[in-house]
Amino acid sequence: MPGRPPPDADPPLLVACALGIERFALRGGERGAAGPPAVTLRTGMGPQAAERALTAALAPGAATAGAPVVASGFCAGLAPGMRPGDVVVAAATRGHRPGAPEVPCRDNAPLVAALRARGLRVHTGLLCGADHVVRGAERAALHAQGALAVDMESAATLRTAVRRGSPAVAAVRVVVDAPEHELVRIGTLRGGISAFRVLRSVFPVFFEWHRSLLLSRR
Repeated sequence: MPGRPPPDADPPLLVACALGIERFALRGGERGAAGPPAVTLRTGMGPQAAERALTAALAPGAATAGAPVVASGFCAGLAPGMRPGDVVVAAATRGHRPGAPEVPCRDNAPLVAALRARGLRVHTGLLCGADHVVRGAERAALHAQGALAVDMESAATLRTAVRRGSPAVAAVRVVVDAPEHELVRIGTLRGGISAFRVLRSVFPVFFEWHRSLLLSRR
């Protein structure tokens, strides 16, 4: 990893995702977008991998130490009526272990506004974590507990970022399947393509969010 930037330099934005296809989509959206420096980090799948990767990326002396963090990629929607390509902006994240505390995302209003201004369907609420793919009755149970969507890395990513001193955290996920649109069913390939295209389109909004954070702290 590159050396730490000069002490007076603004920290870059750190965008964390789990899968290669997610990083491919995000990096595609990054090209041509104007904004402060950004690093797209592939963490690997699952909460443990996300925690390890963020711990290293935010360690003292790392190029991304002190960076604001966005957890991004795909997620499973839990609420009826959600569909592939919808965007979930977390109001808070909660880990998969019983009794896990919530991590609030206090700076997410500009993200919600900017995404809606692009004509995207945006939902905001609790994004919960899992350590496996969630389906069927388990998905319904999480929704009954107040969760809007679920993925395996966002909660661990944001929890680690807060512990490592990130000044702001957010989670922006694109729904790739939902109660009425599960990927295991025939005919859902189109939904996956839609989700990929939306994920590719959101990166410029991360630059806008990062810029607003820098301006507010000057």
